Amino acid sequence: MPKIDAPTEAQEQRDLFRWAAYQTGKYPELRLMFHIPNEGKRSVVTGKQMRDEGMKRGVPDICLPVPRGKYHGLFIELKRTRNYRVSADQERWLADLSRQGYMATVCRGWEAAKEAILQYLHME
Repeated sequence: MPKIDAPTEAQEQRDLFRWAAYQTGKYPELRLMFHIPNEGKRSVVTGKQMRDEGMKRGVPDICLPVPRGKYHGLFIELKRTRNYRVSADQERWLADLSRQGYMATVCRGWEAAKEAILQYLHME
């Protein structure tokens, strides 16, 4: 029986944003959700340019800038369902954002991210 690999992080993210697009009628706040393009291979020159422009290693993948409960907004570090690793930089960002009043979490797969978003949106 062939081994089935988990979807890539990019595939998981596309699925999450596709789901969010379908849910904007019920949750119009999802129109504000965006991806922070901080990953990927780049040339040394492009990488330096982007760092000079403010790119920072470890920033979470997704932001929903909508306050709920005691939180200013939601940040999600989206990972594959298998074979993933949270870097020290990512852990630091999540902890720092949490201390600043944001909900910041790691989600394994788009469905876990969807559940985190729904729980967040239903906070009082």
